[in-house]
Amino acid sequence: MKKFSTVLPILFLVLFLSSQKDYTQGKEKPAIKYHEWWNDRFPGAPLKFKDAKLLPLIMVKGNQFVNTNGDTVIFHGLAIADPGKLINEGHWSKQIFEKAKTLGTMIIRIPVHPVSWREITPEKYLKLLDQAVEWCTELGMYIDIDWHSIGNLEEGLFQDPMYVTSLTETYNFWRTIAEHFQGINTICFYELFNEPTDYRGRLGNVSWHDWKKINENLIKLIRAYDSEKIPLVAGFDWAYDLTPLNMEPIDAEGIGYSVHPYPHKRTPPYEPKWEEDFGFAANKYPVVATELGFTMPDSATNFTYGKTIMNYFKEKKMSWIWWCFDPEWGPTMFESWKSYKLTDNGIFYKEAAQGEFGK
Repeated sequence: MKKFSTVLPILFLVLFLSSQKDYTQGKEKPAIKYHEWWNDRFPGAPLKFKDAKLLPLIMVKGNQFVNTNGDTVIFHGLAIADPGKLINEGHWSKQIFEKAKTLGTMIIRIPVHPVSWREITPEKYLKLLDQAVEWCTELGMYIDIDWHSIGNLEEGLFQDPMYVTSLTETYNFWRTIAEHFQGINTICFYELFNEPTDYRGRLGNVSWHDWKKINENLIKLIRAYDSEKIPLVAGFDWAYDLTPLNMEPIDAEGIGYSVHPYPHKRTPPYEPKWEEDFGFAANKYPVVATELGFTMPDSATNFTYGKTIMNYFKEKKMSWIWWCFDPEWGPTMFESWKSYKLTDNGIFYKEAAQGEFGK
């Protein structure tokens, strides 16, 4: 019995060893296939696009935008909904861009929500943006890519779940975008953050000094990959207040600022308040109203506001982008996907884009 107990373990060991393959000689692969993490790469390889230079490059000169022909360019355009929303609803197509073009649109703002970027995945989302670049290039329109979050990026507090992001994700988003779209003239603006706000303390606290540093870091990061795009920096109060520029402008050349001067932000007379809040900055820097539209309950007030701000933009030589070319995200510009019938907000945009208003 003692002899058998000694032989049996040895026999099992021999059988076990004989069943194993010789991995050291490279004759067999392990039975379990592990993730080859050493081959992973971040998304964002440069886009190979034959018409990358078809549209003239847009640059900053003083407080204006100019193209490579030396012409001053004052943009008027509109925002579409997030491509993630549109593809989920079955409405992502070139037709949206064609319809926008017929209204007199020069530039399309594409809002990329953090939740949409994550859920679709950066790799697949880039393919949607690639399509937008192709369609806009064919139609002769430029693009503003907007990281569409609302809240306090410094403390990581946001207005709604769809806006939740982080400094790390924001840096990685712009690293990915800048690497992928370097050299593509169709995209002229990188709107770094849609609407910074502390929501009157409900979203924590953030100083202009801290916000300024975040944007300067983002600009340096972007320019390590792409030195030609124009970063747009937003002020506080949901991208309305640019008064800190009086004391501490962003330390970077070749940039612009974004503002969202909706009618509910101030009461008439509008012009003196606009001048105090953001208009003064347009005397020195390029300022783009990247979001505005009719938000008041009565048509008369909206129309008066619209004519007034068009005249103001004309006087200040400011570019502007209307919100929103979608039948659900308000203020909407058309009623349904079937008809594309314009709302009052959309009708005014069409008339303004085609030069009906402005001194």
